Amino acid sequence: MCPIGIEPQNQTRGSEFFLLGLSDDPELQPLLFGLFLSMYLVTMLGNLLMILAVMSDSHLHTPMYFFLSNLSLADISFSTTTVPKMLLNLQTHSKSITYAGCLTQVTFIFLFGCLESLLLAVLAYDRLVAICQPLHYLVIMSPRLCGLLVLLSYFFSLLVSQLHYLMVSQLSFCADVEIPHFFCDPSQLFNLACSDTSTNDILIYFIGAIFGGVPPSGILFSYYRIVSSILRIPSAGSKYKAFSTCGSHLSVVCLFYGTGLGVYLSSAVSSSPRKDAVASVMYTVVTPMLNPFIYSLRNRDIKRALGRMIRRIV
Repeated sequence: MCPIGIEPQNQTRGSEFFLLGLSDDPELQPLLFGLFLSMYLVTMLGNLLMILAVMSDSHLHTPMYFFLSNLSLADISFSTTTVPKMLLNLQTHSKSITYAGCLTQVTFIFLFGCLESLLLAVLAYDRLVAICQPLHYLVIMSPRLCGLLVLLSYFFSLLVSQLHYLMVSQLSFCADVEIPHFFCDPSQLFNLACSDTSTNDILIYFIGAIFGGVPPSGILFSYYRIVSSILRIPSAGSKYKAFSTCGSHLSVVCLFYGTGLGVYLSSAVSSSPRKDAVASVMYTVVTPMLNPFIYSLRNRDIKRALGRMIRRIV
């Protein structure tokens, strides 16, 4: 709470923000730095290779791989929003982040988090058309529609991020703000604010209900239609082939929403913000790192494209 007589509106921009990170143990800092640096480099390498493979191979110039390259770009950006600042603080033994830096993190976390959610929904629709209407796939999933779907995903993600930016920028903080996280988590900022957050809380729940409910609902509906269509296929081999085309996407969906739901449930059960921070590593660091491997390990087209690209380089 604010001390009596202090005007919170005059204190916000002059306040120091401190990211307490994952652990206060000095002996763990080098280990955490090495671990997260390795994970970040793997994330960058895996997703960049995915983008380069799609761009360099004409066989991958299809709607699905167009969406996958945008998903890889979202993964790179999402991880870059949080991990480099954490690595810098670990290396310099500093916990500070500027007010502007905190607002920037909030904006980009929601921008790329929502973008990933919407792109997963677009990929589910792409798989629905590919399996349920294979003869009309290229007609329905035209370059114009694919571009429009990606542009709309970016537009709505930008809209959500700007709404969260405006909400957080209206908050007032009294003095040095210690955030028990490795990035500026908006929920923690609402808890630490001196000003009234009731309106912000209502808006957060409203936006969360829309953008946290519509994409998963679209994915569930798409897979309901896909499974219904596959079950009507008489050949067991054809059923397996149809299911295998959705396996990678379904794995990424489960990883993304599963980790997000796990963090939400852990925060509801646990009263420790530091444990919530550890749990959030799953969707901010681990998921972007694993996504390109999930899509490439079971995908012969991606493997062949990467092989051709490496041979051209060598």
